[in-house]
Amino acid sequence: MSVISDVLALPNDSRKKTYIVAFVLCLICSVAVSSAAVLLKPVQDKNKQLDKQQNIVAIAGLAQEGVSVNEAFKQVEAKVIDLQTGEYVDNIDPKTFDARAAAVDPKQNVVLTKEQDIASIKRRAKYATVYLVKDGQGQLQKIILPVSGYGLWSTLHGFLALQADANTIVGLGFYEHAETPGLGGEIDNPNWKAQWVGKKLFDEQGQIAIRVTKAAVPDSDPRAVYEVDALSGATLTSNGVNNLVHFWVGPDGFGPYLQKLRQGGGA
Repeated sequence: MSVISDVLALPNDSRKKTYIVAFVLCLICSVAVSSAAVLLKPVQDKNKQLDKQQNIVAIAGLAQEGVSVNEAFKQVEAKVIDLQTGEYVDNIDPKTFDARAAAVDPKQNVVLTKEQDIASIKRRAKYATVYLVKDGQGQLQKIILPVSGYGLWSTLHGFLALQADANTIVGLGFYEHAETPGLGGEIDNPNWKAQWVGKKLFDEQGQIAIRVTKAAVPDSDPRAVYEVDALSGATLTSNGVNNLVHFWVGPDGFGPYLQKLRQGGGA
């Protein structure tokens, strides 16, 4: 108390008093901010997890009026896979595995060559989490894959949902991006997202055939099942979506895993 009294007794124009008061205020603010961050972290983590579940439920078409996200998500089983082999990894907990954090960890990532990096992400994690929707008998119904890639201004993060055939698209949606509103931001437009539903990723030879194109063929054309109209006035964003889909369903992404499913490898 005597120290505080001595400080308060100093003249208000004292440089020493100014420094001491500033230091004490900074110390108090630092403690307050640090305490708030620690105390609120569990809430932030819970909200982050709920947001992820909400996006997965939406893209998988599981959202129903009157059914909570937590309840709908009970139909989803998360598993971690080795992207190189397409095999499930049993010793990594999908509830705690963070692929985005792993992608920047030299011990957990793969640096992509220029030829490989068509999605402009530079590196990817060695492992990824996939989300499987099964019916009451345990039969696979849908597969949800996390995808990402660079558009015009930002990295797009989202989910690609497929039917159990690992080929037919259920939906494609992005939950994080910074594309231009009204242009590249139209990737959020329900009408554009609806174009993806029912499209095929691979042709009869197993080659990637899906593409975003400025001159999509009419629905009567057999090629229409592989084509999505590009966004008007947003060529680079459209190209970015095309490239990220190609990357993640290709040999350096989920390609080995999807091939196993198409060949009857099971889920």
